[in-house]
Parts: sequence; structure tokens; C-alpha cells
Amino acid sequence: MSVTASTSDKTSGLAGIVAGKTSICTVGKEGAGLTYRGYSIEDLADLATFEEVAYLLIHQQLPTKEQLGEFQSRLIIQRSLPSAMLRLLEDVPASAHPMCALRTACSMLECLEPEMRSAVDIAERLLACLPGTLLYWYHYHRLGMRIKVQSDMPSMAGHFLHLLHGKRPSSVHEKAMDCSLTLYAEHEFNASTFAARVVTSTLSDPYSAITAAIGALRGPLHGGANEAAMELIERHRTPEQAERAVLEDLKNKRLIMGFGHRVYRKSDPRSAVIKRWAKRLADEVSDPVLMGVAERIEKVMWEQKKLFPNLDFYSALVYRYLGIPTPLFTPIFVISRVSGWSAHILEQREDNRLIRPSAEYIGSAPRTFVSLSQRI
Repeated sequence: MSVTASTSDKTSGLAGIVAGKTSICTVGKEGAGLTYRGYSIEDLADLATFEEVAYLLIHQQLPTKEQLGEFQSRLIIQRSLPSAMLRLLEDVPASAHPMCALRTACSMLECLEPEMRSAVDIAERLLACLPGTLLYWYHYHRLGMRIKVQSDMPSMAGHFLHLLHGKRPSSVHEKAMDCSLTLYAEHEFNASTFAARVVTSTLSDPYSAITAAIGALRGPLHGGANEAAMELIERHRTPEQAERAVLEDLKNKRLIMGFGHRVYRKSDPRSAVIKRWAKRLADEVSDPVLMGVAERIEKVMWEQKKLFPNLDFYSALVYRYLGIPTPLFTPIFVISRVSGWSAHILEQREDNRLIRPSAEYIGSAPRTFVSLSQRI
């Protein structure tokens, strides 16, 4: 795998640089939109479960009914956590961001369960146990409870909501959560995925690669936009107040999170899907305020800047209607994206070459060393 070098300012941050080949995902390609292994995101979000999507990404094909059942059974069995992991989660401070707890736990899991299994086995293990990992830490530190990290919910979406709320979710809530996991599952060579591939290219292990990916996602310019979007939406009591505030923010050149995208130019194909779920959940609880505020912000951003909402903007509303605390928004991204990261780790291993790009030097010309006694 090689990275094409460029000295143009237009490629700052590797924008527009082709950094490798992949058969996993298309993002923003003309005529294709967003696809996972050739399947459109709209079809996957509407017709498949997240477990089918995760299987597709990791195993390269949609599962048969028998394969799906076996896959779900493996995930359910692997939801448990070692006692040493539970002690570690209790020691991670309550003041830590949940992303820090997930990153630390992923690294710890390698110590407890070293890479004696295949990368596929590790991918499935992480998919299975990360919801319980996150919510054990959350309940212990925020609510003073030690929860069981297993449930009888067959889906990851249902399992997550069951652990969070201590009861079975409604079918509507489970499906909304499931759709969200599908939409966040994969997105080509984004920062966290590229970090995972760089680590993998050194022949390091999957735990290290995914720990690095979580660290990259922790940054607010990659993950975290859904949390910022929720803070923006709930700051306003009426659409009119939101419009005035956003116009003022734009006037003062403040960044409005949840809009635009590094790759998409006209729209984020995932946004329309998640917006439909936000509207459905808003109608379910008869709460037009937050939805009205969000839609007014969307209108202002398009009229003023021709910026469209990305996946993060309306995902924030969906999570709020599902009763998910804002600090858990980005960790949900991790729980889903492990499937995509794992697919890229497997692909990188298949035809590996150390990823080592070059840099354009902009420092001083060669200089003569001056001894300490002669420096003024």
C-alpha cells in the first residue's frame, strides 16, 4: 500500500490523495453513493439488520439464515467480561470520558486475551463485549450499580438498550438503534480507519489497531460531532431562537458541528435515513420542539452556507429520543465501527505493505552547529 505524495496546499491533510485500494466501501463516488461491499446504504439500513451488515463487512458476503444464526449465537456467548476487566472498569475514574474507558478496555483485553485467535475471532469478540464494557463502566460510576453485561436480546441494538435502561426496548426503539449502528458501521479511509490500517501495516495485532482507531475517533474533528450537535439543538427553546443564534454564530465565524462533510459535496446519503427515524421517534413522544429546532437549524445552514446535515446531526436526536445520555453518543460510534475497522484490518493483512508516506520539508536550510559557549 502506498501514499501518493504532493506538495500542493490543496492536499493538506491528504485531501484528495488516493492512499490505497479497498473492496469494502465506496464513499461519495459518482453514481454509487455510499455502499458496503456493493450494497447501497439505503437498502442495508432499511432491509438488513446490523448483524447482517457486520457479517457482510467482516466475512465479505451477506450471511445465509444459518450463518446469521450461528454468528448471532457466537456474539451472545462472547458478551461476558473477565473479572479483571470489571475491576479495571471500576478503576477508570468517573471523570474520564467514556471513550477513554473504551480505549483502555480494548487495550486491556489484549493483555487478558492475547492474539491466540484469528483476526476474525477478535473482531467478533470486540463486537460482542464492547456494549457491556461501556455500560458496566457507565452504570458503576454514574449510577453506583454493578450490572450484568449479558442479556437475552438477540440483536446488538436490543442488547445495548436493554443494558442501558434495564428493560427490553420496544421494537421501534430497537429498530431505530439497529439502523443507527448500520449507518455508522463503515466509511472508507476516514481518520480512525486509516489509523487502524497504519498500525496493522506494521504487523501489529488487531487490538492495538482498534485501540489506535478509538484514539483517533476521540478527536472532535472526527467523532464527537453528534454530541456537539445535541448540545446545539437543546440549547434553544424555539425554532426562531435557534435561527437567531445560528445566524449570530455564523456572523462571528463560529463552527457549527454536524454540517458538511470532507468527502460528500451535495448531501450525506445517511442523513435522510436517520432523519426519518428522528421524525418517527419525535412523533412517538409528541415532542415537536427539538425536531422543529433541528429542522430550522438545517434550513438556516443550507440557506446561508449551502451546508447539509451529516449523519451526526440527526443521529443526536435519535439517541436523545432513545434515552441515551449525550456522553455515550461517540462510544456508540465505536461499538458500530468496530465492524468496519475489522474489515480494513483483515484487508490490510491480505496484501500488506508498510504505510510510510513522505513529508514535504519546510524547515530551515542546512546550518552549522554552534557550540554552547558561543551561542548568544
